[in-house]
Amino acid sequence: MKKVIGNLVGGLVGAAILNIVHQAVAQFSEDAPRVDKVGEEALSKGLDKIGIQPPQGKKLFLTTLAADVISNAAYYSFIGTVRRKNIIELGLAAGLLAGVGALTLTKPMGLDDKPITRTNKTKCMTVAWYTIGGLAAGLVIKALRR
Repeated sequence: MKKVIGNLVGGLVGAAILNIVHQAVAQFSEDAPRVDKVGEEALSKGLDKIGIQPPQGKKLFLTTLAADVISNAAYYSFIGTVRRKNIIELGLAAGLLAGVGALTLTKPMGLDDKPITRTNKTKCMTVAWYTIGGLAAGLVIKALRR
């Protein structure tokens, strides 16, 4: 049980760091990826498809942020399923994979990919932020295993 809780805590820390970096850099850089905009579109389209009126404005942003933190925390928590000596490497790989997935899967899912693919700098930051989140999750999970 302690391992599961450590994995969930690590996943939550990785997801929190990912979102903090996304939001902070968006305040200072025009090239910053806007994954939140992709998430808002995905949430709105998903709710529309099942006949639920999506929230608007700040409510949409906060609902999307909560869903993003929960989904990324769950994803990053799987980093802890490997042996302790490989956790940091898996954290890096999981983050890298999530970043590349964000760039390559958005358009095939019927979403506007411009908020994360606008420029080469935007693309690099998208992958980097997810990788940072994966690394943070791996470091926390490893530390909690000691």
